[in-house]
Amino acid sequence: MTLSHTIFDFYRTIKQIALTPAVGLIALSQAQAADLPVKAKAVEYVKVCSLYGAGFYYIPGTDTCIKLGGFLRADMMLGTNSFVLPPLSGVGAAHNRLSNYYTTRARQDLTIDTRTATEYGMVRTYFEATFNWKAGSTSSTGTGATSYSGDGVGLGSLGVYLAFIQFAGFTMGKTVSQFSSPWTNYPANSFDGLPGGGGDATGVNQLSYTADLGQGITATISAQDPTAYYQTNIWNTTGATAAGIVTGAYGAQNFGGSRAPDVVGMMRVDQAWGLFQASVAAHNNHSAYYGSNETTGYPRDKWGWAGQLALSIKNLPTGAGDTINLQGAYTSGATMFSIQENFPTAWAIYGSTGRAGAYQSLGIAGVSDAIYSGATAATGTGLELTTTYGFNGGFTHNWNPNWNTGFFGGWAAIRYTGAAKAQICGSAGMAALGLTGVCNPDFNIAAVGTITRWTPVKNLTFSAELGAIFLDQKYSGTITAPTVAAVAKPAAVYELKNQSAVSLLLRAQRNW
Repeated sequence: MTLSHTIFDFYRTIKQIALTPAVGLIALSQAQAADLPVKAKAVEYVKVCSLYGAGFYYIPGTDTCIKLGGFLRADMMLGTNSFVLPPLSGVGAAHNRLSNYYTTRARQDLTIDTRTATEYGMVRTYFEATFNWKAGSTSSTGTGATSYSGDGVGLGSLGVYLAFIQFAGFTMGKTVSQFSSPWTNYPANSFDGLPGGGGDATGVNQLSYTADLGQGITATISAQDPTAYYQTNIWNTTGATAAGIVTGAYGAQNFGGSRAPDVVGMMRVDQAWGLFQASVAAHNNHSAYYGSNETTGYPRDKWGWAGQLALSIKNLPTGAGDTINLQGAYTSGATMFSIQENFPTAWAIYGSTGRAGAYQSLGIAGVSDAIYSGATAATGTGLELTTTYGFNGGFTHNWNPNWNTGFFGGWAAIRYTGAAKAQICGSAGMAALGLTGVCNPDFNIAAVGTITRWTPVKNLTFSAELGAIFLDQKYSGTITAPTVAAVAKPAAVYELKNQSAVSLLLRAQRNW
């Protein structure tokens, strides 16, 4: 071994001796560093958003504000099978052993409101849904048995009321029609049975633009879906039957597919004293065919229209917070802008009679946008548009911060043209009934009621509401009606007569 090899081996040994402890110290220091506590990332707490009023919070990590809300409601309706009206049709209006003396419902409402400030203004989304459970009704099968229909044990229903986006003056999605007044169908009430004004509290699909003209004045133009709430019957009276007429249906239902949206215009003045609003709407009536296929031809489309005026007066001398709300509407071929969504479109109310030879009395009424007849283009008629007009209103008085009372009423008239009356009264269905008196499908509706509310603590309200509806029908005489199996009414002679219905709503509601 040379001297150079010896020196190199000695150097390598010394290097290993020197580096081994250093490596150990480095490893030890790394292990100790791993054991040391690391400073945690700061928790981002939810912050209050004061830009849009109480209840809004920033969504963490964003500049979007959100507000959750809703209510839970428990209802009992006395004297009806419905939750919205006194009994006007079906087993509730039969007034026999199938009719409910009371009906109950529970409802949870949920709202989600988000808002974001942008260089174009606020971007807003809004969603409202309800989760419902309600008792049902019992109907006859016509064979000596009955069947029950309702939400059932453990089941329920979901309602999507509102779901829309607002941006730069535009509103897109499902929200209250721009035709409606701010109080829709409720000038002082929870009762859903006021005629004489158009409104849809549960919203309609639309594309709208609102211009703010300043000084509390706004103007809106809107295109909205006509099918959900704003079209009613287009009857072909050639298909009328005796069984249909005694339930309030004057022919075969004969809608065509959607062709055009309803076009709505609205202008509103909102001031400290109250509010004034004028609304107009155009509605296209589009039927299917005269017969069963496209070779039979069809009546030409006809546009209907509607107009409404609404007035709200605040700061009344009767007391702080008292209000008067009024509205009136006129329609031609656009009936649902006056006879609002909660009413049935076919009425059949049974009652007593003093006429000799009659089994009971019956009030029938049918609501339509248009009437026509014919099985082919050669024998068919054009559309005859139905006219309506009416008004409603309400007054709310606050006795003190915990108690208030509302009084409300409404009236509406439904009028058919002479040609439409001839088609209804000359139909095979009417002939089969053997009417002995006057045939006139025109009718009036009136409704009145009162409600008292008690709010013992904030956001908890108990209320009792009494409402009545009156049908002023224009038929007279008697008919020989066929069996109506679903409501257990026998084939018999019935006197055609005005009818009325009363119901009482008891409600507990907790808002949050």
